[in-house]
Amino acid sequence: MSHGAEPAAERPAPVPGLPRSVLADTVLERLTLLYPTAADPVRARSAAAYMKQVAPFLGIPTPRRRALSRSVLEGTARPAEPDCAAIALRCWALPEREYQYFAADYLRRHVARCSSGFVPVLRHLVTTVPWWDTVDLLAAHVAGPLVAAGPELRRTMDEWIEDDDLWIVRTALLHQLRLKEATDARRLFAYCLRRADHPDFFIRKAIGWCLREYAKTDPQAVRDFVDGARDRLAPLSVREATKHL
Repeated sequence: MSHGAEPAAERPAPVPGLPRSVLADTVLERLTLLYPTAADPVRARSAAAYMKQVAPFLGIPTPRRRALSRSVLEGTARPAEPDCAAIALRCWALPEREYQYFAADYLRRHVARCSSGFVPVLRHLVTTVPWWDTVDLLAAHVAGPLVAAGPELRRTMDEWIEDDDLWIVRTALLHQLRLKEATDARRLFAYCLRRADHPDFFIRKAIGWCLREYAKTDPQAVRDFVDGARDRLAPLSVREATKHL
């Protein structure tokens, strides 16, 4: 998924308190020893350019990175929520992007062990060194399951859709991306209309993407919504939403 927009200026985000975690100590020690052994400076330059220089890279191909991640995690205990927070926050504090990919994959695997109390950490991750490569994973595979498990967090998403930070808005739009029949269609359509006039490419693209994804579950509902809102939706959003209708 490649976008032509330039990275937005970083917004300072309050850093949640870093929990103490022996598990995080072990994981980060292994991670920072193993990942650099597979670094490829040529690939790193290419990856950084592709991601619009949002962060430096080690240059590890995805299959190799995931194999190294399995070695890092071999024999480690299942995390509690503070361990998830500590691992994610410490990975986000490292400069190279692959460490943040590791954290996003780790949270995706263990999100069921987190509660609504994880939201301040999630917000920090979304708004720190933000770009689509990490934000979209966090939206669909961390925010989405958290909201599905804790319906009270729908109010949080209602607040996030109104946010000034485009990455927080994008997270709110995309958090139902994988929910299929469990999608709250009323809320999805309301979010799309609420930010339909947003000037940023990433928001207009996200509106179309979440509609296109829901169309796999209820194509008629999406068709009816787009037909009724065509004069309010950006052409990009309409094209993306109706690509397979």
